[in-house]
Amino acid sequence: MKLKLIGSLLLLACLGAQAQQKVIPLYPGAAPGSESWNWNEAESENNAFNTKVVYNVTRPSLSVFLPDSAIATGTAVVICPGGGFHTLSINSEGYDVAKWLNKQGVACFVLKYRLAHSLTNDPVKELMSKMSQKDFPKQVAPIIPLAVADSRTALAYVREHAAEYHVSPKRIGIMGFSAGGTLAGAAAFNYTAANKPDFDAPIYAYVPPELLSQIPDDAPPMFIAAATDDQLGLAPHSVELYSKWLASKHSAELHMYQKGGHGFGMRKQNLPTDNWIERFNDWLELNGLLKPVDPKIKSVKERNEQWEAYHKQWEDAFHKDWANMGRYKADNDKIKASAPNPKSVVYMGDSITDFWLNRDSTFWSGKPYYNRGISGQTTTQMLVRFREDVIDLKPGAVVILAGVNDIAQNNGPIAIEDIFGNIQSMALLAKAANIKVVICSVLPAYAFPWRPGMEPAQKVIQLNSMLKAFADAQKMVYVDYHRAMADERKGLPKNLAADGVHPTLEGYRIMGPLVEKGIAEALK
Repeated sequence: MKLKLIGSLLLLACLGAQAQQKVIPLYPGAAPGSESWNWNEAESENNAFNTKVVYNVTRPSLSVFLPDSAIATGTAVVICPGGGFHTLSINSEGYDVAKWLNKQGVACFVLKYRLAHSLTNDPVKELMSKMSQKDFPKQVAPIIPLAVADSRTALAYVREHAAEYHVSPKRIGIMGFSAGGTLAGAAAFNYTAANKPDFDAPIYAYVPPELLSQIPDDAPPMFIAAATDDQLGLAPHSVELYSKWLASKHSAELHMYQKGGHGFGMRKQNLPTDNWIERFNDWLELNGLLKPVDPKIKSVKERNEQWEAYHKQWEDAFHKDWANMGRYKADNDKIKASAPNPKSVVYMGDSITDFWLNRDSTFWSGKPYYNRGISGQTTTQMLVRFREDVIDLKPGAVVILAGVNDIAQNNGPIAIEDIFGNIQSMALLAKAANIKVVICSVLPAYAFPWRPGMEPAQKVIQLNSMLKAFADAQKMVYVDYHRAMADERKGLPKNLAADGVHPTLEGYRIMGPLVEKGIAEALK
């Protein structure tokens, strides 16, 4: 498989949600219309909603979540959490949504908009008490225009700063939940060029009739989702909004779930509503919003398809040629047909050796070096192909760098002693064939992006200790990459390995002189 493909797959494996990068005040000073508000924003975690909420917002802000630049689509969305205009369900309907969408390459801006004043430190209890009162809609009515103004300002801010956040000014949408859905719904009416949403997603939205006006001719496409059993009785609001979009011949998609209740957000209830965001992702894809603006960037869908194709290819090869004996057969035949070179060196290894050839081609140029690395392989597979890929080539020396994939359990659990035994067997086979042996330490590894939770650092150190003792006893050369490259975690720093496992060019340029010194010593 090509290096470029492997690299993109590894990138996909280790791409995670980006941390909140910064918080942007929406206004330079006090928000217009609430200049006299002097209470302080606060958070509540122990409440009847059983989730973290923010309350008493007086100075609106945007929390910025940007995707990894390698998958950035150029699409952005302002996310408006809900909470009855008294609280914001900041995780389930805000940050968690942003993190999920970041993984699809979407830039996210979580909006904290102005809320009604809570007088206690239990805003949820206050809200529930007020919601039981018949005049609750009148109580929140003065807050809604302020919150809507905040959402429009947020859209305008993102469009004005599109270049700064590497998003397209023509791909800026809004989504909101419950009360936040009110803001998303309102954004689809009476907009200007600066604050027009390019797409709109009200989720179990509260949409009072006074917010609905004539639908503009260039109204944005709309994604709507809600549950029939919404405890607040808001399901008809979503149906009405969809019906209006349908009647006006504008693009819309409605998902009305049988169960899920109000406020399902990113909660897991083992119901179909758990997957609403995947349907939203499908809708974004259908509308071309997940195709990266930059043609050099592959979308997450393309990467997934690439991974599936690779995995099928890998599965087929695994069953037909488990040790991948055919990978270097043609090259080996050419070498065997030529005269042996006592100064030639075979590098036997896994992806760290395999990738080295392309990542630092100058290291290999003009030298009698043969790269026999195969990505993903364990020492057991290398031992199976060792005769064909090393001994039969009759090199002067062999460099063995192996073991990290065994520790990652690529082919299932294996004891450290058995990993050592496989490397020991390769070394002794080479020695018996009068091939000088250079045994390399396993590179530092703090974590594996493709197999989380393995905690490999100490296992690597244990294996290296065994390898060094064996090399010393057999008077073989031992090259200690680990000591030269490990950071304080006993892993690889980012400048030496972006994913913590596979060396960067800088990493390989540390390894090169070390191994060549070892080869020179072995060939003396």
